[in-house]
Amino acid sequence: MLQILLPENLLSSGPLGQLIDMGGPVMIVLIVMALAGMITFVYLMLYGALFAPRYSRSLRLALKDWKHKPDQSVADHFRRRLKGPGGLNPLHRLSLMTMDGKLRNQPAEQIRETVSRKAQQVLTPFEAPLKIIEVIAALAPLLGLLGTVLGMMEAFGTMAAAEGQASASQLSGGIYQALTTTAAGLIVAIPFAALAAWIEFRLRRLQGTMNSVLADAFAVNPTATANDVR
Repeated sequence: MLQILLPENLLSSGPLGQLIDMGGPVMIVLIVMALAGMITFVYLMLYGALFAPRYSRSLRLALKDWKHKPDQSVADHFRRRLKGPGGLNPLHRLSLMTMDGKLRNQPAEQIRETVSRKAQQVLTPFEAPLKIIEVIAALAPLLGLLGTVLGMMEAFGTMAAAEGQASASQLSGGIYQALTTTAAGLIVAIPFAALAAWIEFRLRRLQGTMNSVLADAFAVNPTATANDVR
């Protein structure tokens, strides 16, 4: 798999090839995991830049108009804005869905259930990449520990084969492998653990923003407001 991702000469004589020589087969798995985590993070950032729910200026103005005059004209005006780049923002669609439900006098529980289900679907594409990064952060130290065990087994196997007469140079290979994989596992795990925590924090903020905006749109009662104006 690693040969598909990287040129063969880079594996044989480049820095990655040296790491594999030092760390053994466990290092290959760690490198693949690191590459998979980086690709997942880049995908998540690109997807979030396009489809993350945002409390944009146009949405802020639409909600202000909705609170002041909650009628069909406000919803239609906001709907026309969705034909442009604003249509990529799922919070726009959810807010419009809430407005339409209120204007059609749908039951409050039905509106709440429908919007909640759609809101969960908006966040679902962000949860799978987060799980991948969390798994990488959790497995990398364990793989480093596995490499440590394998390296120490190699060192003691060399000592046993030499009947206790093994020299320091003969033992150093296994010990070096053990230390290298341990360090590599931590090097992979630490940044991905930090990224997972940051992504989870961002998801919670997005969810809080969605809940706040939709609650504001849902709290407006067109009929009651219209009567108050009269």
